[in-house]
Amino acid sequence: MTHTHLMPFGARLLPGGGARFSLWAPSATRVSLLLQASTQHEPLAVPAESSGEGWWHVDTPDGVAGREYQWRINDTLTVPDPASRHNPRGPHAPCVLTDPEGYAWTTDWAGRPWEELVFYELHVGTFTPEGTYAAAAAHLQHLADLGFTAIELMPLAAFGGAWGWGYDGVLPFAPHHAYGTPDELKAFIDRAHALGLCVFVDVVYNHFGPDGNYLNAYAEAFFSTTHTSPWGAAINFDQDGGSVVREFFIHNALYWLEEFQADGLRLDAVHAIQDASLPDVLDHLSARVRALEAQARRPLHLVLENELNHGWRLSTRHEPGLYDAQWNDDFHHALHVNLTGEAQGYYAKFAAEPMGVLARTLATGYAFPGPWRGGDATGPAAPLGCMVHFMGNHDQVGNRAFGERLQALAGHDGAEFALLLALLTPATPLVFMGDEFAASTPFLYFANWEGALRDAVREGRVREFGHSTDDQHALPDACDIATLHASTLRWETCETHEGRQRMALIKAALEARRQWLQPRAGHLLAQGHTAEPVGSTGLRVTWHYRSGEAVQLELNIGTDPVDAPAPWEAIAQEVFSHRRGRADTVWPPRSARWLLAGGPA
Repeated sequence: MTHTHLMPFGARLLPGGGARFSLWAPSATRVSLLLQASTQHEPLAVPAESSGEGWWHVDTPDGVAGREYQWRINDTLTVPDPASRHNPRGPHAPCVLTDPEGYAWTTDWAGRPWEELVFYELHVGTFTPEGTYAAAAAHLQHLADLGFTAIELMPLAAFGGAWGWGYDGVLPFAPHHAYGTPDELKAFIDRAHALGLCVFVDVVYNHFGPDGNYLNAYAEAFFSTTHTSPWGAAINFDQDGGSVVREFFIHNALYWLEEFQADGLRLDAVHAIQDASLPDVLDHLSARVRALEAQARRPLHLVLENELNHGWRLSTRHEPGLYDAQWNDDFHHALHVNLTGEAQGYYAKFAAEPMGVLARTLATGYAFPGPWRGGDATGPAAPLGCMVHFMGNHDQVGNRAFGERLQALAGHDGAEFALLLALLTPATPLVFMGDEFAASTPFLYFANWEGALRDAVREGRVREFGHSTDDQHALPDACDIATLHASTLRWETCETHEGRQRMALIKAALEARRQWLQPRAGHLLAQGHTAEPVGSTGLRVTWHYRSGEAVQLELNIGTDPVDAPAPWEAIAQEVFSHRRGRADTVWPPRSARWLLAGGPA
């Protein structure tokens, strides 16, 4: 069983032998392919033929799997193929022609519906000391045993340097070489599927990284002349040439889902994508993925990171043009402020009314819904089932000066409480790697930049976080490999008392989710859920279902007991309890209880 995604970009083997190489280079006047022949040390230079509208092609019988190649622009500049499938020495070195049919998949995988998903986010380079797909695969059984059903991989696209977070990718189709070969990534996904785990890939369609990006030299139309992004030039989706750029990224999405059999994508920072055309690139990408989903006959899922909280982009029904879910930063921020008291930066508006914003996120999803499409009015929040809830992720941990996890700020009791709130709501849970065994390692920002880029990053970090340092707490150097090593998980923590305790808690909570919340997910009402204050730090949250059933969460997020009104009548069934005894009118600190009542037994 093999899988190949056919596309107009890049290189592909031809059925009768040889290969076709295609490059969109509308700014170039001459293009040649540099192809390493088997009998020569120097690569062959093969002039490319123009087919119009910026396209250049080379068909050659010398194109066989394993051969290295690059493009030569205007007889002076050597560049990688932007749609290369494999760059084993990074974006400044030659690409390698690959045969997607060379990997034989062993798992006949039907996927999972959205309501079954529980995410585990991991960074391949720091998940294990080896930092490879093969080493990561050895821990998949551990995750499946705890009850996780989906792995979300931080970005894999090739970037400059040996190590980094991955959000500065420059070759979106080439898995980063330091983690392993494309076939080793496929083997990781194959193994995950064999264990019942979905695999999601985090993709970045809002900018290219600064190291190894040559597109401006021969395809200036990749970048907008009117829009900008926080990371420099914005991608062009709505000016001349934008239709080809749009196809480049849509094919990238289809490539991960088809050729690598990924189950879904998480689209990074879509609020930074500027596109004035209708339908915009996000609508178009979703529609194409839904068409592939119908063809593949397995669920394919799409998740957004969107600071603008556009609930109108989300749907529980896999509709063309719409997305399954959004990372819900509002939930994290409300939880974090209540547990830590932090009020700086983007936490400020949550700290103004901490319990109120937590109540809104638990009952409606967003604390602050974004504007409705086509107008300035605030639209309805998206369904709770379209939210992804977490107590931490790579951003919320790694964008701190010292990369502290929540337990370093709120203690183990606070972290356990936060984890349970993320795991046991109608939203979809996500856990950041290591939090399942109470890891004490930080997750710091790290990037293997050299020269001026390295200096710029170091200076920028000092400007941003210099106020957080003193003689005892020096700011970690993002470009020092020691920072990468400090962020690497220490798996021996699993064997500590705290590690075993945390894993047992997560396993029990996910079993309760599987038994009580998952079967009812499809019946959750779109609105009408409530969150009533109880004392100064308590909430009684009620989620309603079409069956007439309701799940009620009683929580005390504070460090003092809360006197509470009488609970539901005796017919309510306890779903899960944390730090709660039978004295129902007094809720202990950092305690929670979930109850089910109403509807059929």
